[in-house]
Amino acid sequence: MRIRKAVIPAAGLGTRMLPITKSMPKEMLPIVDKPVIHYVVEEAVKAGIDDILIITGKGKRAIEDYFDRSFELEFYLREKGKLEELKQIEEIGEMVDIYYVRQKKPLGLGDAILHAEKHVNGGPFAVLLGDDIIVSQKPGIKQLIDVAEKRKVPVIGVESVPRELVNKYGIVDGEPIEEGLYIVRHLVEKPSIQEAPSNVAIIGRYILTPEIFDALRETPPGRGGEIQLTDALQILLPSQEIFAKEIKGERYDVGSKLGFVIANLKLSLQRGEMRNEMLGFLKSILREIPDE
Repeated sequence: MRIRKAVIPAAGLGTRMLPITKSMPKEMLPIVDKPVIHYVVEEAVKAGIDDILIITGKGKRAIEDYFDRSFELEFYLREKGKLEELKQIEEIGEMVDIYYVRQKKPLGLGDAILHAEKHVNGGPFAVLLGDDIIVSQKPGIKQLIDVAEKRKVPVIGVESVPRELVNKYGIVDGEPIEEGLYIVRHLVEKPSIQEAPSNVAIIGRYILTPEIFDALRETPPGRGGEIQLTDALQILLPSQEIFAKEIKGERYDVGSKLGFVIANLKLSLQRGEMRNEMLGFLKSILREIPDE
């Protein structure tokens, strides 16, 4: 099993980030000076992915424009002698082969994945959700690829979350087989705190095999009338072994307002040219906050 193709679902409406997502795709919101989806594509490329399908929807044309060449901008930068900026812009258009297909109705992540069936052409593939940025020494999706290629099975990216947050995630009931690696016994989408079998939560990284498509077609609409990928994986379980792998790294849920702000703060502190000024600014803010 070799994984060289990735699917990035980017058709969601971004309701957690309204009102800005009324006119701007959530995947194009800036983290320092790059849109969210740039970080996700970079992660895939660093993991050895050379073919990416982005599932878009209405109002998402800005994503295609971002990864396209901009000859007018390149000409302007070249004429002005802004060669460093020119290099950055040219590299965006040359990162990887990117293809697009549109999800015409917002019917959930499972339905979005179904749109990738023809493109992956019977092979295994990675899925990276645009809501999650993962900063790690080894790319998050590469950590899953290594397990999948060794064990020849689908792999779900997971992390432990506080018990009070389990109702916001798909949750895994798994049997540990080594540190940070589980054989999945059961999956449940956004259970109540009382019903959750664990606090091991599915995050936005997967390695899937073609069998997922038949399972998705069998999956009835779940919460919100949407086809849930977690439900399809549960249907697949009796006939397909599935593993869950804890991803080592720092994850930012940039689809939420708090996660978006935290990501901007923490990633700006990792930029050498900004770090000292940002630290000074943050210290001054903390001094202004009265003790309670």
